[in-house]
Amino acid sequence: MPSKNSSFPPDIDTSTPSPARLYDYYLGGKDNFASDRQAAQRLYAKIPELRSMALANRMWLRRVVKHMAQAGIHQFIDIGSGLPTQDPVHQVAHRHAPGCRAVYVDNDPIVLVHARALLADDPATTTVVEGDLRDPRAILTHPETRRLIDFTQPVGLLLIAVLHFLRDADHPYGVVRQLRDALCPGSQLAISHVDNTTAPERAAFLESVYAASSAPGQTRSHHDIAAFFNGLEPVDPGLAYVSDWRPESGDTYFPPEKAWVYGGIGRILRPAATDAHE
Repeated sequence: MPSKNSSFPPDIDTSTPSPARLYDYYLGGKDNFASDRQAAQRLYAKIPELRSMALANRMWLRRVVKHMAQAGIHQFIDIGSGLPTQDPVHQVAHRHAPGCRAVYVDNDPIVLVHARALLADDPATTTVVEGDLRDPRAILTHPETRRLIDFTQPVGLLLIAVLHFLRDADHPYGVVRQLRDALCPGSQLAISHVDNTTAPERAAFLESVYAASSAPGQTRSHHDIAAFFNGLEPVDPGLAYVSDWRPESGDTYFPPEKAWVYGGIGRILRPAATDAHE
């Protein structure tokens, strides 16, 4: 059962696994239901490295936010932010550049409840927006987004472990292009995405289990993930396994077979152009 201190919406669907709650479970959290734990145990039976994948992705996110804050980016949009965990984006950013602003975006009702409670004490620099990645315009024009984000100044756009919940039919490349087009030069886009070539059979099984969740997904190859960055200037070392992207002392290193997730950052130099993937 979820934490007794949590207050969840009465109409929440507890019978269908939720990606946000599954991710919470992988990270050792308690805000998940029996349906999530059952799905996770089914996944663990064939993909025991799921926990290391989640941990590696979370450590990579901290390094990404640190890099952006130190590069002079002081406002962030985190789409598909998931349940609040240790060291959320705004706290990491504030360690390196006090006063950074962050907009958290998600469409999971449990995420929204937790995020609003977490951020209630700091409305001047943080907010939460109910939004769906498949509707970029609604996110970009939301009053809370506009309240905190100055689109004439560089923005750190975080699409962390979320694009693999958009299938090709959802036009993911067009979605990313719409988001990129809203950002001024100097902004940076960070993406992490599950790979389907390092362990293809396990990736296919992962897709099959998530197909019964509230957000079916699609894993992709390095080539197809790299296409999200077309027209951007890559930040060294480019698109790499997340544990290999600027590793720091104190972070646990997971080899590719234990964390088949790619991550990278691209600098926006000009508005994105239409690419062949749209």
